[in-house]
Formats: sequence, structure tokens, C-alpha cells
Amino acid sequence: MHKLQSVLSVSFVLMVIALISGCGKSIQVPEWFSTPPEDPNYLYASATATSRDIQMAINSAREGGRVEIARQLETKINSMFKRFREEVGADEDAEFLSQTTDVSKSVTSKVLSGSRAAKTKSVKEGMIFRAYVLVEMPIGDANTALMGAIKKQEHMYTRFRASQGFQELENDVEKYEEYKKEQGIAP
Repeated sequence: MHKLQSVLSVSFVLMVIALISGCGKSIQVPEWFSTPPEDPNYLYASATATSRDIQMAINSAREGGRVEIARQLETKINSMFKRFREEVGADEDAEFLSQTTDVSKSVTSKVLSGSRAAKTKSVKEGMIFRAYVLVEMPIGDANTALMGAIKKQEHMYTRFRASQGFQELENDVEKYEEYKKEQGIAP
């Protein structure tokens, strides 16, 4: 009887271990998420998000990836670092007090032409879905948009300069006409 109890105890322990190890399976993070590709013609960003709805998880991860690409292109960072130090007391009874605060905020605003989710993987984690997304943006499209903006500004400046030039010409003609009147030169 004692031997049967030992066998049952060992079997029970083995079943519990098997059950626990089966429930604790590791999350398989995609390689491209941990190490995004590098390509001189593209910007890449990986992101992850969770939701009870799989589409919401995917959409949130896509937007997170686009935000990261925008940060790679341009980020305005405001930062504040404050340090306060004070020593109270004298000699061995002195007490040194120190407080440090480090606050930063980053803001980005960019139009991302041509960005898309290059890879997506969704996994179920209990009652929620986790989406991994790799977003890519061709740098050529960004350069084209930048050149378009520069050319648009150049055209606007050229128009301004042309209108300014015509205004100067009209002013000169008016001055000349005034000069002719003062000199009594007939038109």
C-alpha cells in the first residue's frame, strides 16, 4: 500500500510538472521584430500592441510603427534636468540631501508617404491578441516629397520676387514720369 502511495505521489508530481510546463510556453517573437532589417533605400520600425480584438491590435501596432518612422525622420525634443543638493548640519551630524528630476517630451509631426506594414504576426496570449508589425517606408518617396516641397517653396519665392520686381519697375516708371513733368518734357 505504501508503495502504491509513493507511485501515485510521484505520478501526481510528474503530471503537475507536465501541466505547468505546457502552460508556460514561451512567446515566439519574430526575428524581424527584434532586429529590423537595414536597407539604404528604406526606413524600418517594429512595433507591438495588444487588444482583445485582433484587428485593433494590428491597427495599433501599425500606428506605433509609423510613429517610430516619423521619429527617425524628425523629432523635436524638449528636455529638462533639475538637480537639487543640500547639506544640512555640520561635521559628523551633517546630512546630505539630493533630489534629481529628469523630464523629457518628444513631439513629431510628419506626413509619411508610402509607409506600409511589410510584415505582421499575431499571437493569442490568454484572452488577448498581440500583434507584431514591421513598418517600412521607402526613402525615395520621402526624398521625392521633400524635393516637391522645396520646389514649391522655390516657385512661391520666384513668384514673390517677380511681383516685387514688377512693383519696382512700376515705381521707377512713375518716378521717371514725375521727372519728365518736373522738367517740362512732353510725353
